[in-house]
Amino acid sequence: MHAHSRRAVLGAGIAAAGSGLLGACSPSVPPNTLGGDGMDNNGMDTAGKGGDAVVAPRPQYVAPDGPEVLAAERQRGQGPVRRFQLLATPTTLDLGARTVKSWAYGDMLPGQEIRVTAGDTLALTLANNLPQPTSLHWHGIRLRNDMDGAPGLTQRPVGAGAAFDYRFTAAHPGTYWVHPHSGVQLDRGLYAPLIVEDPKEPLSYDKEWVIVLDDWLDGVGGSTPDAVLQELNGGRGPVMDHGGTPHVPAPVGPATAAARPANAARGVAAVQDEVKGKKRAKGKKGRAKAAPQPQSRRLTGGSSTLLGGVPGDVAYPYYLANGRTPHSPQVFRAKAGDRVRIRIINAGGDTAFRVALGGHEMTVTHTDGYPVVPAKTDALLVGMGERYDVLVTVKSGVFPFAALAEGKGRSAMAVLRTGGKGPRKFPRPKQLDGKLLTAARLKAAEQVRLTPREPDRTIRMRFTGSMRGYHWSINGRPYDPAQRYPVREGERVRMTFINSTDMWHPFHLHGHTFALPDGGARKDTAILLPGTRVSVDFDADNPGLWMIHCHNVYHSESGMMTVLGYQR
Repeated sequence: MHAHSRRAVLGAGIAAAGSGLLGACSPSVPPNTLGGDGMDNNGMDTAGKGGDAVVAPRPQYVAPDGPEVLAAERQRGQGPVRRFQLLATPTTLDLGARTVKSWAYGDMLPGQEIRVTAGDTLALTLANNLPQPTSLHWHGIRLRNDMDGAPGLTQRPVGAGAAFDYRFTAAHPGTYWVHPHSGVQLDRGLYAPLIVEDPKEPLSYDKEWVIVLDDWLDGVGGSTPDAVLQELNGGRGPVMDHGGTPHVPAPVGPATAAARPANAARGVAAVQDEVKGKKRAKGKKGRAKAAPQPQSRRLTGGSSTLLGGVPGDVAYPYYLANGRTPHSPQVFRAKAGDRVRIRIINAGGDTAFRVALGGHEMTVTHTDGYPVVPAKTDALLVGMGERYDVLVTVKSGVFPFAALAEGKGRSAMAVLRTGGKGPRKFPRPKQLDGKLLTAARLKAAEQVRLTPREPDRTIRMRFTGSMRGYHWSINGRPYDPAQRYPVREGERVRMTFINSTDMWHPFHLHGHTFALPDGGARKDTAILLPGTRVSVDFDADNPGLWMIHCHNVYHSESGMMTVLGYQR
């Protein structure tokens, strides 16, 4: 990875999408404890006798671009503006073992690193050169709701040939990342690290590395994520069209870029010239070849005790570290004795990774951007969407950074080298089978622990569904953005997650971090094993409409998503 992101000057023709957001004013439900069918489904309270109904109005929800959201952003302040641009485009990617045709941000896998300092104003233009609508979700970061990138909920989708300007204050330091929230696009090459540096960094280290892990199938043997989703759910495709129908209300405020394709197309061209440059024609087009029939990618025979049995749904042909297979891994160089900070991001669609640095002990300092009481370990379990920061003191030699696809029998790898030549192949590091930490065993650092307080509201979310028919849901209901769990600003909210399925699920809350029980780590994504439950607390201090979902992209797109909504 690049140590620092490139600064790009936006092309003059870029069309901004403005603040055209979705109307989100809908009725709410008064109870403080919700679960099962107790969520608000935008109905009305009715009471009476003899069939006579008395209709009582209910409070409305905060809109993604409402005054409450703007007030919260003003409180975060506005620092120096740091500008970036991403071009989502079809491209050819070199994975090391082979080249594939896929979608990515520019020609890079992962996409260019976005690096700012806490307090900066981050301004990024996403230009869409894809053949379908897309979006950009800022995973893990606490930001204004209208910039969250959830199409059909917080913004209109960014149409093909359109562009959208994201702009918000990056108030909290940490390791984050960006990816689409449109269909199964995440399982292509559309992801990039987002690093928010701490201006008062308390850690001391000589070097910093960012390692993004991924599972890969796009463009291999005719496979695409969309075809895999249809194989898993019997051809139904996604449970909801993220392009905005049928649930998207009329926009509020100025028109979006999706509604101005002519201007937006010029914006895409400007970004394309800036980021990629003009490419020369590569000879004459040959005779069209028949598309290969995709092979089955359904996982059979995998097992993991750590994950409670079945490790996932999909058997991937490759597992990547910074876009490279183990056949041609990225090499990190250091001097013996260097103290190195490694930021680990799991951008996979269906795979948890067990990670270890051969010959070294790691000290965990952060998870999901928040500091923890430092903990030493040989290995870590990293679910989809999770991030961990670790410190290592480098020994002399050549060592593998191994990321085992948990329960799937294959690995991703990078290499640490202090000098000289070393082996191209490595035995399995014994650290993979040594002391292993999960998030449940970490404690939040004192400065980020929630102040002890009884919850004002408890919400129960039961993960439901099964591999049979591939129907996934929360509280028995597949995703519908019109159904919301109400909270009020200022409340301490307790969410109890119950896994009633035979699969593990990494659950993710947008726009907030929650505290694991008993002084546990502050997280935005955490693993829930089959047949277990966990209660997490968070402060409702970021108004808007926020998604909660499983971060297995095939589970979420088959219905395992819902919405947390702030009442006005």
